[in-house]
Formats: sequence, structure tokens, C-alpha cells
Amino acid sequence: MIRSHLLLMMMVCFSFFDASHFSYLMDVSVISEDDNEDDVRLVPNSADDAPRNTNSTQSTVGSSAASVPSRPVGRVVGIIKRNWNSYCGSLEPMPMPAGSGGVAHALFVSKDRRIPKIRIQTRQLGNLLNKRIIVAVDSWDVMSRYPSGHYVRTIGDIGDKETETEVVLIENDINTRPFSTQVLACLPPLPWTLSPEDVANPNRQDLRHVRVFSVDPPGCRDIDDALHCTPLPNGNFEVGVHIADVTNFVHPGTPLDEEASQRATSVYLVGQRIDMLPKPLTEDVCSLRADVERLAFSVIWEMTPDADIISSRYTKSVIKSCAAMSYVEAQARMDDSRLADPLTVDLRNLNSLAKIMRNRRCERGALTLASAEVKFEIDSETHDPLDIGIYQIREANQMIEEFMLAANVSVAEKILQHYPLCSLLRRHPSPTKEMLEPLLRTASSVGLNLDVSSSKALAESLDNAKRDDPYFNKLIRILATRCMTQAVYFCSGDLSLSEYYHYGLASPLYTHFTSPIRRYADVVVHRLLAAALDIAKLPPVFQDGPQLTGIADNLNYRHRNAQMASRASVELHTLIYFRTR
Repeated sequence: MIRSHLLLMMMVCFSFFDASHFSYLMDVSVISEDDNEDDVRLVPNSADDAPRNTNSTQSTVGSSAASVPSRPVGRVVGIIKRNWNSYCGSLEPMPMPAGSGGVAHALFVSKDRRIPKIRIQTRQLGNLLNKRIIVAVDSWDVMSRYPSGHYVRTIGDIGDKETETEVVLIENDINTRPFSTQVLACLPPLPWTLSPEDVANPNRQDLRHVRVFSVDPPGCRDIDDALHCTPLPNGNFEVGVHIADVTNFVHPGTPLDEEASQRATSVYLVGQRIDMLPKPLTEDVCSLRADVERLAFSVIWEMTPDADIISSRYTKSVIKSCAAMSYVEAQARMDDSRLADPLTVDLRNLNSLAKIMRNRRCERGALTLASAEVKFEIDSETHDPLDIGIYQIREANQMIEEFMLAANVSVAEKILQHYPLCSLLRRHPSPTKEMLEPLLRTASSVGLNLDVSSSKALAESLDNAKRDDPYFNKLIRILATRCMTQAVYFCSGDLSLSEYYHYGLASPLYTHFTSPIRRYADVVVHRLLAAALDIAKLPPVFQDGPQLTGIADNLNYRHRNAQMASRASVELHTLIYFRTR
């Protein structure tokens, strides 16, 4: 039953998108260890990034001019520099020419359907048919329908898992090179242990006595975040979000920092993770594992039982996590009425607060979107998928998400207060009427009228979009997710305050602080927060507006590519699984 609904979701989304592009064959996304708290994704064929200036003539939802097409147009008057790239794909099937060893003319078809066919000449046609190859463009004659290029190298056989995975990585410009000697030289000596200087640092609070714990996906080794929830004598709670203090080890201007800046994000494929930082940092020195002392950057609130924040403070800290639980384990603890140990009580208190916080967000107009997330059972020897199913989202998942959202909002407010011109923030522009049209058309075809005049109106419409099939509502939310604009990083000095708004979260301010092990944006924000607290000096890059804008642009490019690669990896493994069934 579950597998039939999984196939239904794939088929619905397949019919919704451009079926000619392999990357959109099925709307499924890899279950990564990344935070997906504001993971609103791009509909195919829309603009790659949100425009930096939102005061354009492009109509937004609810605009009276929505029916007037207003896309900017232009005319090419000259080409300053050619930007020929290499492309992955295969040769168009063709009969072998008579004789052997002669020059054959062939057409190369890129996996990226936006790229036209490319003419090449080769003497090894027999070795290139039915292969994934890389071809580079050389020229494009004004009288020719196709550009001309040349063969670069062979990746492997079409349909082979390793070959197609490499194609995914190349297509999405994912850096898979090993870390250089210069980068590895920046790592602290191993094994790393807490030093007396760390404990004695007046800017770092010793929280090793606090009952801190983490909740993550099963098998997570790069643990970014941990929490605590301590009842106070006045009936309130002290709630702490503790984030790995990556900037204690990644210093500005070093080869390690430059490499992380370029990679920008870790990439999660099925059964494979391509790290932004070397594994000694991601899985050991920075990871907030259980029963070891680790350095953290903490956001600590006093909250009422109604989840109202009475006070906030920020501090570098030393913690010792007492437990590293999976979502399943944490949920089992909360659901087991026989358990009343302190850790389980902490979890239940956090969950009660998170439910209130979540309801409050939804009342403000935050969207509850969805993606057809799937999980694979992988053969330990062949690494082929043995089984496929729908990933279940539990209250424990939502609990952690809620506190990560709250920490990100709190930090955004703090850094913007101190650095109104150079803070790195994250925004989600309102979708245009044009982008929502496929959703409205699909909903109308099944008798649904969705109100898209605001995020709150859309959220309420999605809540009411129900049928007898329990999967129907999720399908509609998946389609809504794919019609959103891309959430993007930006420098606060580049936009006006009204443009900072995060549509999906219904939040006037937002940033990323909670995943510095796997996102460089969070590393930048940690440096801003440390400077705002007078713990460290603000690095010189924050005085260079164009350079900071360039960092944000690269973060957006790499983040989107990582999403596309993750999705394509799931599609590939799904195809492999169903190929023999």
C-alpha cells in the first residue's frame, strides 16, 4: 500500500513537470542529515535565484497587474567573452560507418536538455556509443543549427550506477576532490581534547553540568546541534540550543576557510556524503557526540510554559552531551508512559513548547509544505537499493525543527541589530502568480479553489484541501512546494528591510546559524554573532560589500546544486530499484 502511494506521488509530480529532463523525472528527495527547516525549492524553468531587487515590475501574488506579462527583455548587441563549458551526455544512436578508423561525424546529446546537440568528429565511434561521455564546446558557426565541440573523456556505461552518480556530481558542479595537504594542515592535532585554556576562557561558559542531548536522523555522525530544557523555580523553563563551535577551528583567511567557502555546503547523496569540511572535524572534533566534552555556541532563552520568550542570551560554551538519540528513539521515549526519567521529561517539555511555537507560526501564516521524502535500504556489499519506502516525519522531527527555527530567528535579530549593513540573512520572496499557476490549474482540475493572496491564505487553503485518500493532501503540498521561489542568502546592505521577509516561514527576519558543520553560511553567521558579543573581531571581508555579496551568490549557487544532486541521486536509485520490478 505504501509503495503504491509512493508511485502515485512520483507519477503525479512527473506529469506536473518537464518530463524531458532526467533531473525532474520523479519528485523525491534524499533524506539527508541537513536542516530542512526552510527548504523551499525551485519550480523547474523559473528563475534560478530570487531577484536581488524585488521592486521590479514583475507581478506578485495578489497584484492587480498580475495578468500583464512583465518579464524584462533585452537584445544581444555583442559577446565580450565566450563561456564554453563541458557537458555530460551521450552520442545520438547511429549506425557505424563503413570501414574502420575513419573520422565519423556524430551528434552529442547533453543530459541538460537546455543545451542543444553538439557536433563532434571522432575516430573511436565504436568505443563511445552507449557511453556517458564529456564533450566541450569549441565554436558555433552563425549558419549552423548546432555548436561544434570535441570529445574530452568517457565516464562509463549508460545506466551504470557509478557512472550515473558521477554524471550527477559533474552536472551539478560538485567538488569531490580530496582535501589538499594545505587544508589538512589547518586541522588541530588529533586526538583532540578540551584544554584548560578553553575552560578558563572568560567568554566561554562551562555548561558541562547541564543535561544536554541531541536528536538526529539515524546514523548521524556530524552532529551540529544539541538542546537542554531545565525547569526553573518560577515555573518557566531555561531552554538552550547548542551549536557546534566550528569557527573555533576554522579561522578566516586560512586554506581550510577558503576551501569551505568555495564548497559552501555538504552534499548528501543516497549512501554517500561529500563533506564541506574534512572528516576529522565533521565527525569528531566539532561533532556534539554523546559523553565527550565539546565546544559550542549557545542560544539560551527563558520561556514561559506558553512558549513566550522572556529573555535571550548568547554565549560560547563547553558542553557534554548525555545522549545522542535518533528521531525514532526520542519519539519512543516520549510515547512510553512508563518512562519518567529526567531525560524523557526534558523531551516532553520541549515537545510541549514546540507544539505551541509551531501553532503560533502557522497562525502567522507559515506554510507547511512537503516533499515526497523516501528512504532506501541499501545492500552493504553491492550498495544497490534493496527496498524503498516513505520516510515518516514524527513529532520528534518537528520538535527539533521548531527550536532550530527559533534559534535562527533570534540570531538574525541579534546580528542585524549590531551590523545592519553586512549581516548575512536568508529570505524567501513571495511566489509570483505565474509560478503558482500550475498549482492552481492542477487543484482546479480536482475541484479545489486555492486562495493564494497571502501565505496565510494559502496555508489555510492547503489545510482544507482534503479528500478520502490520506495521501491527497500531501500531494497538493508537494505541488505547492515545487511552485515556490528559491529561498536565498543575501547581504543586509543590499536590500531594504521590507525585502528581508521569509514568505514560507512568515518571518520578517531569518538566517542560518544551526548547521556550521555542513553549511558555510552558518560559519559566516557565527563570526558575525561572535563580533556582536565582543568575543572576536569582525573579519575584514565584512567591510567589503561586493565580496560579501559574492559569498552570498556562491552560497545560493552551491546550495541549489546540492539540492539538485540529492534529488537526482534519489531518482537514480529509485530507477535502479524499479528497473527489475
